[in-house]
Amino acid sequence: MDYSRSAQRTVIQFLRPEEEHASQIYRRMKEVYGEQYLSRCTIFRWCQRYEAGRVNIKDLPRPGQVHVVANSAKISAVNELIRQNRRISTLQIAVELSISKGTVKHIIHKKLGYGKVCAQRVPKHLADNRKTARMGVCLIQQFLH
Repeated sequence: MDYSRSAQRTVIQFLRPEEEHASQIYRRMKEVYGEQYLSRCTIFRWCQRYEAGRVNIKDLPRPGQVHVVANSAKISAVNELIRQNRRISTLQIAVELSISKGTVKHIIHKKLGYGKVCAQRVPKHLADNRKTARMGVCLIQQFLH
């Protein structure tokens, strides 16, 4: 049986014109769907919407910033910028690619698995010998300046 919200909204939409009261619909939904039924408040709200003439069972678009998903093109573009200049900042990447700093940070840390070592972006999982070699280079650079 389909327990999705849209399926339950369809049931509400079907029962409402048959002069079923919202509380009766709630009891029937609770019996049929068991633990996965919509809440009483939600069922009453959808009954009111259908009484007001609504025919669509899908949610209406909400105001606010649209959620942007980090796709493979953005991930590869961020990776390429980091490989060109390991000292590039998240702000510079965000400005160059016209995406938010939060998205850039998510891509760098979660998708690419990079972290910062001595102000350079490097893969988080380095072998011990590579870590030692990087620290040696950083110490030498520190003493030269």
